[in-house]
Amino acid sequence: MVRSAGLLLYRSAASGAELFIAHMGGPFWRRRERAWSIPKGEYTDEPPLEAALREFHEEIGVPAPDVPWTELGEFRQASGKRVVVFAGAAPAFSVTAVRSNTVKLELPRGSGRFVDVPEVDDARWVSVDDARTMLVAGQVAAVDALVGLLGRSG
Repeated sequence: MVRSAGLLLYRSAASGAELFIAHMGGPFWRRRERAWSIPKGEYTDEPPLEAALREFHEEIGVPAPDVPWTELGEFRQASGKRVVVFAGAAPAFSVTAVRSNTVKLELPRGSGRFVDVPEVDDARWVSVDDARTMLVAGQVAAVDALVGLLGRSG
């Protein structure tokens, strides 16, 4: 079973909570409606939070903010991948440009021609409602878990 871990940053805004999400890079995601994701990545032997912090840095290009993290749970995506999501309040976090690592893809498939594409090509703060329509469907449950947590604590 493939396991991933990710970080869901949040902050308060005049219109309600905002979430920091990332747009997946490469031609497959270019024209898809739900092409956004919680910054995340696969892990095997390391603790999930360490993996989530490492992957955030690799995908966004800057270290994750040094904040307390709360495990929201493990969420299943349509692919079968399981994603452990950690949430952290990061009101001062900002990034001017995403500097993601790259992955090698064969384009077109079977051609023997490989190109490097960024794992992430954009990241931004969006409203909770926007995140629910932008994120890949399997990650919306993590947003709902965060909203539930924030409702109980505030």
